[in-house]
Amino acid sequence: MSKIDVFVAPRPNPALIRAMTSVNRIVMLHGIPGFRDLLPFNRLAGLRGVANVRHIAFPDADLERLKASCGAGKATFITPNHPEFFTDWMIDKEIVSQVSPLTASWATNGVVNGLGRLMQKFWLANNLIAQIPGNSGAAKEHSVAWALKGHGVLLHPEGGVGWHANIVAPLLSGAVEMGLEALKRGRATDPDFKVWIAPVVWKLAFTGNVEAALAKECAYVEKSLNIERHATDTLPQRIHHIYSTLLTRDEAAWGMPSDEGQTYAERQQGLIIELARRLGESISPEAAITDTTELLRRARRWQRENTGDAEGQKQVRTLADAVQRLQRVGPWASANPRITQEEIAEHLKRIRNDYCRGGLRDTMNRFIPQPAGPRCAYIRVPEAIGLHAYAGSIDDAVAELHRRMQETVTSTVTELAAKGSFIFYPNPFYRR
Repeated sequence: MSKIDVFVAPRPNPALIRAMTSVNRIVMLHGIPGFRDLLPFNRLAGLRGVANVRHIAFPDADLERLKASCGAGKATFITPNHPEFFTDWMIDKEIVSQVSPLTASWATNGVVNGLGRLMQKFWLANNLIAQIPGNSGAAKEHSVAWALKGHGVLLHPEGGVGWHANIVAPLLSGAVEMGLEALKRGRATDPDFKVWIAPVVWKLAFTGNVEAALAKECAYVEKSLNIERHATDTLPQRIHHIYSTLLTRDEAAWGMPSDEGQTYAERQQGLIIELARRLGESISPEAAITDTTELLRRARRWQRENTGDAEGQKQVRTLADAVQRLQRVGPWASANPRITQEEIAEHLKRIRNDYCRGGLRDTMNRFIPQPAGPRCAYIRVPEAIGLHAYAGSIDDAVAELHRRMQETVTSTVTELAAKGSFIFYPNPFYRR
């Protein structure tokens, strides 16, 4: 294995973690008052707040609910939703600093191990656990052992970022599996030992109208991808046109006809079905796999087990990447007749992440995406699941976790909409 794929146990440094909590709060989130709103200082991310989260609305009742699930004598696995990259760890760190400062947090191996030896030491001292794709046994073992010491373990059950804050994606089962293992070990010495799966959700909302900044970013995307803008299109229509053009290019690249009479969702689904069929034939000609989640899982396993087949590796990887990328615009995109500025911003970030790869600016955007304006983070804590008192299966627990997270996200969005926190536009993806 290469060094990026080798698990190294975190070495948490409490003093560094405390110091970075203050740095995170000022430099990464809130910015410096007096500078963050003044030109030219507000153009410097460190003075403005890199994630530009000016306010955090974390009700006392929710904070106390999370605190009750953490601490000595119990194992706690904290499971936030995952609506945005980079901002995720900044908000997660702010949350755990108030309930369990020595919480260990899962992160991709590309971040923990892939940025050089000094950065690896820094991340390990900040108690980050490197997720090694296809080989997570050591990370899980360390997580269970750390949780049994009374410190939290934080991981995103959605896996990767989808840039859809109003929708919680299907969840992975890792937190529940590790929780059950911690329960078994804890009960070996203490029959009253408790294990909690503690969900957290947060929703970001702009504090004002950022249409001009969004239009500027949209123009950058159009130029980068060589997509002609229609002069009369509204901002949401420009987003729809970008996606439609990219889909037409994908159809042409894979030899599929493009039916302009169909909706975007119909064309997208037709291409996904065809590419999934080809992927299935590449990895398992004898079995028809209709579920794309299972198909992609098997494709990853096929790649691990067939490293000697260079041509097959390239074909499977290309097909799997295409299916995964196309699926990132889910049915939620066309579910509502209105679209918010926050959802437009998510579309732009998703497009830039998936298609814009021209240079340093786009690379930086993937690692540290910059928001269109100041925001407020609304943090809510659903009721935790006590695995010590849960009689259902792993799948049942994951489904219940998803239900609680989605219900809380939906109620938070509804609450904010009722308060006038969003600016709405007609949604060009919507079809009755």
